[in-house]
Amino acid sequence: MGGIADVAAGRLSADELSKNFDDMYPALGESKALIEASRCYFCYDAPCMEACPTGIDIPNFIRKIQTGNYRGSALDILSENIMGGACARVCPTEILCEEVCVRQTQEGKPVTIGKLQRFATDWLMASKEQPFERAELSGKTVAVVGAGPAGLSAAHRLSMLGHDVEIFEALPKSGGLNEYGIAAYKLPHGIAQEEVDFILGIGGITVHHNKALGRDISLSELHEKFDAVFIGTGLGAVRALGFENENIKGVFNAVDYIAKLRQSEDKTDLEIGRKVVVIGGGNTAIDMAVQAKRLGAEDVTLVYRRAPEDMSATHHEQDYAKLNGVTIKHFAKPVELLEQDGQVTGVRFEYTAKGANGALEGTGETFDLMANMVFKAIGQVFIPDPATNSTVSLEIQDGRIVVDENGATSVPGIYAGGDCVYGGEDLTVAAVQDGKVAAHAIDKVLR
Repeated sequence: MGGIADVAAGRLSADELSKNFDDMYPALGESKALIEASRCYFCYDAPCMEACPTGIDIPNFIRKIQTGNYRGSALDILSENIMGGACARVCPTEILCEEVCVRQTQEGKPVTIGKLQRFATDWLMASKEQPFERAELSGKTVAVVGAGPAGLSAAHRLSMLGHDVEIFEALPKSGGLNEYGIAAYKLPHGIAQEEVDFILGIGGITVHHNKALGRDISLSELHEKFDAVFIGTGLGAVRALGFENENIKGVFNAVDYIAKLRQSEDKTDLEIGRKVVVIGGGNTAIDMAVQAKRLGAEDVTLVYRRAPEDMSATHHEQDYAKLNGVTIKHFAKPVELLEQDGQVTGVRFEYTAKGANGALEGTGETFDLMANMVFKAIGQVFIPDPATNSTVSLEIQDGRIVVDENGATSVPGIYAGGDCVYGGEDLTVAAVQDGKVAAHAIDKVLR
């Protein structure tokens, strides 16, 4: 264990890695898109539309595909969800619009709404057209903190409504999780930045990169300088396992590694172990485990402390991981990181079980999994200090910002949305909707 052969970069050739990190699903060609669109019943009270967090008129955009009006279809989508291209690829349609599709309830085979949405939005992106225009300028300026899905959505809608926007982003690139946190095979080929460029193409939006709230700018400063502020910073910290030796060599935060992977040109520079253990049960854990296999790891095991149905990753995601050779073990929690000479050699787990009251309990029985690399993916948390440690202090509940139905915080003129708000769904599509709703609320106040 721990030898150079056990953890190495370039386990696979550049060609193999290119194939492994290509699109996870092929795009629909025109003929297949037309056939799939013809399966839609165009329901009057469409349950799919009700299930869409952004309220896209799904039957209408599908009908326009059927009639060959691809531009109109894309506009129907993007008018409600400006990140419709990315969401078509990463949105869990299997538990949203497609789950309630009448075809699904009748036949067990829904209309593939996500693929049709991708077909329409890809068509418009390929045309290089900028279909959105700004309203008459208001003379108002809004600060947006975070250039992720919530912030970009808010900025685009505010610009459409005639306001000037300045975005303050802590990282070197815009896009948030779409650029740094989603599995590379879900958003390959620079799609995330292409979508960012499309959003900023409307004009009236200035982005300041490497500007972090609490480090380079303060909330009180923004509140004083701008007519309104929108916070869409997402979750900035990773939960720890709580072990004293958690920082030993070979133990990584999955989100940090995925960000590095996303920014790698050809993936040949990324070290991966022969034996990999991923701890967690969400989409990040699944993404990390699958990508470890695609980087060339021989043995990847994902361990979750509860039952399969308790995982925040959908059954679709779990099945996809298994198809990629990932072993998933349930009802086990980490109790110790095993090490030798400062290098992780494995993880000791304790079997768990549900007690009489439904609470999770340890059984006292343990097992060891050998590993050259261990990835922590047990959740992220919001860092509230920048939003509370200034002359302007926002109400926080359970570690997240409290907002009303319009995204307004406890401080007049400051709004928030996305993963950083209390009660959020931690979905890209939900973050986009939060940004859009808050933008309209801000516009109403500023006017």
